[in-house]
Amino acid sequence: EVQLVESGGALVQAGGSLRLSCAASGFTSDDYAIGWFRRAPGKEHEGVSCISSSDGSTYYADSVKGRSTISFDNAKSTVYLQMNSLKPEDAGVYYCAADDRYKMGVTLLKYRSFSYWGQGTQVTVSP
Repeated sequence: EVQLVESGGALVQAGGSLRLSCAASGFTSDDYAIGWFRRAPGKEHEGVSCISSSDGSTYYADSVKGRSTISFDNAKSTVYLQMNSLKPEDAGVYYCAADDRYKMGVTLLKYRSFSYWGQGTQVTVSP
């Protein structure tokens, strides 16, 4: 059974940085993608970034491109999302999600394409 556990959410000031972690386990394939989504109050889930476990290919939403870096520590089976120059609009509950890398919509960060989800971690950005 695939399990994803997020951590690292916090209250930070605008302009600050934060690193989120997603500990992953239970995969039966070596070629999957782990993505980050966020959901602000009253809004839909927004895809932020994802990474392929096999070759490290990365994908970013335009809203975070240039400010965020996703990485995969294979030894720890953990995905990190480093976010810099945080803005109030970056606030929300951040979820880690995973599925087959080649499943339609996964690398396009389509929310409904991901089958496995963590419980979420709260990120708050003060002005």
